Amino acid sequence: MAAPLRLVPRDEFTYDIEVDAARGMRVPGRLFSSPALLGDVAHDPAIDQLANVATLPGIVERALAMPDIHFGYGFPVGGVAAFDLNDGIVSPGGIGYDINCGVRLLRTRLTETEVRPKLAELTEQLYRAVPAGVGSKAGSLLRESEMDEVLVGGARWLVEKGGGTPTDLTVQEENGCLAGADPQRVSPEARKRGSRQLGTLGSGNHFLEVQKVDQLFDPASAEAFGLEERQVVVMLHTGSRGLGHQVATDYIRKMDLDLLQRGVKLVDRQLCCAPISSDGAQEYLAAMAAAANFAWANRQAITAGVRRAFEGTFGRSADDLGIEVVYDIAHNMAKFESHVTESGPRRLLVHRKGATRAFPAGRDEVSEVYRSSGQPVLIPGDMGTASYVLVGLPTSMIRSFGSSCHGAGRRLSRSAAARTFRFDDVTRSLRGRGIVVRSSSREGVTEEAPGAYKDIEEVVRVAEGAGLTRRVARLTPMGVVKG
Repeated sequence: MAAPLRLVPRDEFTYDIEVDAARGMRVPGRLFSSPALLGDVAHDPAIDQLANVATLPGIVERALAMPDIHFGYGFPVGGVAAFDLNDGIVSPGGIGYDINCGVRLLRTRLTETEVRPKLAELTEQLYRAVPAGVGSKAGSLLRESEMDEVLVGGARWLVEKGGGTPTDLTVQEENGCLAGADPQRVSPEARKRGSRQLGTLGSGNHFLEVQKVDQLFDPASAEAFGLEERQVVVMLHTGSRGLGHQVATDYIRKMDLDLLQRGVKLVDRQLCCAPISSDGAQEYLAAMAAAANFAWANRQAITAGVRRAFEGTFGRSADDLGIEVVYDIAHNMAKFESHVTESGPRRLLVHRKGATRAFPAGRDEVSEVYRSSGQPVLIPGDMGTASYVLVGLPTSMIRSFGSSCHGAGRRLSRSAAARTFRFDDVTRSLRGRGIVVRSSSREGVTEEAPGAYKDIEEVVRVAEGAGLTRRVARLTPMGVVKG
């Protein structure tokens, strides 16, 4: 077994893999972490994956990994890499199977005092309104023409059908719709898998959570985001479901076969890729955009289900309850962006795998609603601890191509967690903390037990200490719906 790659500390929160540490590296690797978190990754193959990413053609400055790094397909989860448009590549493994998996936060006018007596009923209503679990289906079948419209229109398609309000769109990354989508690049199998999954959570680490605002750290930003202490909010985490997974599968196969036929060898076949200007890359990016739009439509449909569940529980309209979208942030995406690099301003293709944008105030890409305050960054923890709302910083543009982590990050695989934790013990512990859990399976709880994840407090401390984000609010769970 090869010796672990040496991580060279640069400051309190930054560690480098030097460019000569592994064969073929074109640039250094950089990990944002801390001694407390390094124990989870020092011998993790995710560190080797970070070095492997640094071998890809056209990579700019360095391969990056966020504090929530863990092993993934090709790229580590928490991996970020930017590629030059002339000689760089696009790699589906640098985006992930769940294209545009993302997090959405909704605020309400309700307080914990108002919700607590009806929490069990509300959690049950949410479970019924938003199907969860492996292969979960919402019911109505999308016709071929409707699927085309969803893949092009994203969340806007749902809003136009009455599944939300125009203001929902103004607080979503890309306004809930990524340009350049081509439904014809999405295979019949992918379309079939997604045809009944609009408005569903799925399984794994996807969730729907009723939370309370536990603590404010940045009152000015909190006010801009419409957040107050003791306020009840709802966070949801899901993506493009079976459709996005199939898009990734289809194009990984195509790119892998093309590389084999051309005799091109990579340090890891899971990093299969194509030059950005090639037909194969352009077809994938068009399919990726379509899958991303499906994911935004999915989260918009879930938002409609959340509003119905609150209305049924409290006997008041969603407008009266003040259920509004705070922000919708994407991870598992590649985007064309302008950045100031060590060699000057450049247009780049930035891959974020289990990482999110953390853009500061003033960037055109930031929703106009938040352009003067900075983009909200949503970092969920596990169902027994806390989640965070943060805001992007100018230093993130310099240090991480405007990126931050997307969650706490796993410290145990799902199979290891299932062997370690018992359903009854986990649910008993959560009940003792006043947290109601509704899940479609016992595995949905044990695989996602709080002990399976890194310490969210330390992950957020590193993200803030590294200059990627600033804390705005801490959210703690009350009711959880899992697959």
